[in-house]
Amino acid sequence: MTAPLHAPALDTPPRPAGTPRLVGTAWGLLILNTLGSAGAKTIIPLPRSLIQMVTMGSLVAAFVLALAVNLRLRLRPSAYVLLLTLLLVPSVISSVHLESGLGALFRCGRLALFVGTLWLLTRWWDGGLTFVRHHIRMYFAVLGTVAAGLIVSPGAALPDIYGGRLVGALWPLTPPQIGQYAAVIIGLTVLLLLGGRTDRRSAVVIIVPSLVLLLLTHTRTATLGLLIGLVLAIGSLLLTSAAARRFFTWTVVIATVVAVGFASALQAWFLRGQSQENFSNLTGRAKVWDALLAEPRSISQMLFGVGLGDKSFGGLPIDNSWLAVYNEQGLIGVTVVAVIIVVLAGVALLRPPSLQRACAIFLISYCAIASYTEAGLGDASPYLLHLALAAALLATPVAQPPSLPELPAQADTASRPYIPRWARRSEVI
Repeated sequence: MTAPLHAPALDTPPRPAGTPRLVGTAWGLLILNTLGSAGAKTIIPLPRSLIQMVTMGSLVAAFVLALAVNLRLRLRPSAYVLLLTLLLVPSVISSVHLESGLGALFRCGRLALFVGTLWLLTRWWDGGLTFVRHHIRMYFAVLGTVAAGLIVSPGAALPDIYGGRLVGALWPLTPPQIGQYAAVIIGLTVLLLLGGRTDRRSAVVIIVPSLVLLLLTHTRTATLGLLIGLVLAIGSLLLTSAAARRFFTWTVVIATVVAVGFASALQAWFLRGQSQENFSNLTGRAKVWDALLAEPRSISQMLFGVGLGDKSFGGLPIDNSWLAVYNEQGLIGVTVVAVIIVVLAGVALLRPPSLQRACAIFLISYCAIASYTEAGLGDASPYLLHLALAAALLATPVAQPPSLPELPAQADTASRPYIPRWARRSEVI
């Protein structure tokens, strides 16, 4: 008598067939590339040239690894990456005039290599959660260096020059960067927990320290992006997930109690010791924005911008993605970026309710909110990687090979031991 075949455990999260580990390594290298080279003073002074060598080297390595695992150049159609490719056009046209110096052409080459790597990785964009886990793991490792710096040298990690806000003491990271990374992985981990794709222990290990670091950064944009993004993402699951409904109800109750009982403390944290006038003009950002918009421009500069730069104007950071794109890539660049957001949001709204859709909604809404006070939508940046992850989550699943024929219920039950539902569905991040 032939022994019965054992079917895989029920509700096991599907993994893309044949996804190489090097794909996750390439994604992690892309994240390393977007960490930047300017920030707070570190405990051990790191030359900016060394940091740039590491970040640029990681981008080249990511491209080489992606090419090595996709030598046949099998690409999947992606409206998102196609639009990023179109964004290269105004970037190159404006940069060749060298109004922003030779660095503009260097940044164009970096953006082209970044987009090329994403094209190579589209082969594994199948609507699964594989890249979500890569995203969480890599950014959690980055936050680990921030926590280590805080433990080793609290004074360097909470410097007076930043008003006592948390910075990277081992790698030069600014408070907005740390807040962004913490908010994104908190939101994604909460959604994985609600979807039953990770266990509570793993979620607590990631969420609690990340939340502490987020609070220490006093980053308002990241906090608002996290809260609004989660409300929209969980709202998309309310009709299909009882866990989402319970979480939403308890969150509203707890938030109401905290808002009433700790109103003064929340206000003090939100204001960060600033005056009402300084807060109203967004910590001086509005003055830079007004000066940028008042700057006389030729027709060419209005259409194509002045070339890729360091996202500053008059020596001060622009801190607005839309104005930064307008300054560097012109109205054409602004149009392309707006189409990217609209297309991703439209596709997400048209998809049926699912965990992948909720994660995509969270990422898209977070990037849209952060774009008001942070730059990065027009150049290789963490925001473009967040949107790339959203595009991967919204991709049409790849057709799976035919599965083994199902066994009769009696034989299947007798041959497989009982596995609790939570153990079958959850997976350590």
